[in-house]
Amino acid sequence: MRAERTRGLLEIAAALLLGGAYGGCFGHPRWGGAAVLLLALFTALLWRDATPAWRRRARRGARLGLAFGVGTFTVGVWWLYISMAVYGGLPPWLAAGAVVLFSAYLALYTAASAALAAALAPPASREPWPLSRAAAAAAALAGAWTLGELARGTVFTGFPWLALGYAQSGDALAGYAPLLGLYGVTFAAALSAALLATLSQVSVRGAAAAVALLAALVGGARLDGAMHWTHPTGAPLSVALLQGDVGQSEKFRPQSLAPTLALYGHWLGQLRADLIVTPETALPVLPEDLPAGWLDQLQRSLRARGAHALVGIPLTRGADQYTNSVLGLGDATRYRYDKAHLVPFGEFIPWGFHWFVRLMNMPLGDFARGGFKQPSFVVDGARVAPTICYEDLFGEQLAQRFRDPAAAPGIIANLTNLGWFGDTVVLGQHLEIARMRSLEFQLPTIRATNTGATAIIDADGHVRRMLAPYTVGVLSGMVQARRGITPFAWAAARLGYAPQLLLCLLALAPAALRRRRVAAPSS
Repeated sequence: MRAERTRGLLEIAAALLLGGAYGGCFGHPRWGGAAVLLLALFTALLWRDATPAWRRRARRGARLGLAFGVGTFTVGVWWLYISMAVYGGLPPWLAAGAVVLFSAYLALYTAASAALAAALAPPASREPWPLSRAAAAAAALAGAWTLGELARGTVFTGFPWLALGYAQSGDALAGYAPLLGLYGVTFAAALSAALLATLSQVSVRGAAAAVALLAALVGGARLDGAMHWTHPTGAPLSVALLQGDVGQSEKFRPQSLAPTLALYGHWLGQLRADLIVTPETALPVLPEDLPAGWLDQLQRSLRARGAHALVGIPLTRGADQYTNSVLGLGDATRYRYDKAHLVPFGEFIPWGFHWFVRLMNMPLGDFARGGFKQPSFVVDGARVAPTICYEDLFGEQLAQRFRDPAAAPGIIANLTNLGWFGDTVVLGQHLEIARMRSLEFQLPTIRATNTGATAIIDADGHVRRMLAPYTVGVLSGMVQARRGITPFAWAAARLGYAPQLLLCLLALAPAALRRRRVAAPSS
């Protein structure tokens, strides 16, 4: 009994370490393969259970999945501590506890995925698994893993940060993004991990088949990624992306307003570009709190130069309703975009948590929401779709702007402020998220950020130019708008994630049907 308990604790420790290493893969270009390998090792650990009873395998899988998830999210989103302890004013122990509790909540989805995958896998044995059973187990792992990430990305407004597909933004499997989006890439990566894990369970013949399937999976991604669903339209636009590097502790202080307005006012009033983009809330006060005529003078200056600007600024909508917004200037009529997907605790307060937010010193903590089908900002015939910070995690919501092909965007513009989280891996993590959006829609993305990563990303998801993080500067370049709609954009605009959900269910079906036919008597 003691030996069994010791073995169980060692397995949990191994899962925790594997999860921590897996979480550390995000935000680093070309580390997608390492994430797949670590998931393969975890899958092999998950399958090392000879218990015939599927319920016992499921319970063990849930324990290991919870440990793997806690390791993943504690390492992957530890930077939330900075926003709460350094800038939010929480006691360090409370901020650290909040990160651990949040990580444990996110790990519940990993635990559910691992429990389902373990229950549907055959018991481990000294005899090699037949090829059909190994294939069914691999498909079930991919389906269960993707299903868990789909749930995590949608339940309670969703938090898809560290979805496996994001780590693949710079690797071959990202070729599936225009066809099936983020979760299609996640499925392909999880299936690759499962095929690698089967090498420990099958015969030499089975291993050869698994390697062949893996090669076909990678080859299919390369072929799919080479297909062009969008094409250039119009003349390229010159863009100027502003990175002010305004300290988060200074940003909302009244004495900091004048230097901030001087910095951005100089750039907006002098730069010559078709489109100038500021970071999120670059102007940190409402228009009525700006110097008299400041925006009107800026509008006249832009029109005189034939320039346009997207400016991050809080706005109001009726009495006591604030919005995190983008103001479009340069045309006769001002453009407005209101952030649609708000950040829990940062931009809206979930029910029952007002006490927690009152402990933090964060201004403007409760915003009104915009709609998901707001029009694009038109610059010299090119339609530019703004997104604000966190909301570019949600590809299916951005896809709502593609429902009408005639009004579909040709460029994505992300305005972000990650200054809340310090000089951490969060900058790289958000950059790979932006790359995935470009891959899904085959459109260029321009990013203007307060501290980084300010970048120009092409329609193939490659970072073409980028400013050094935590520097003050302007990133200038040319961006080619595109026209057309990828299969993912067309389907997501009409069906949401129903195709990916169906893919998961189909992947689970063979193993589930087999388990029903040959369920162990002890189960």
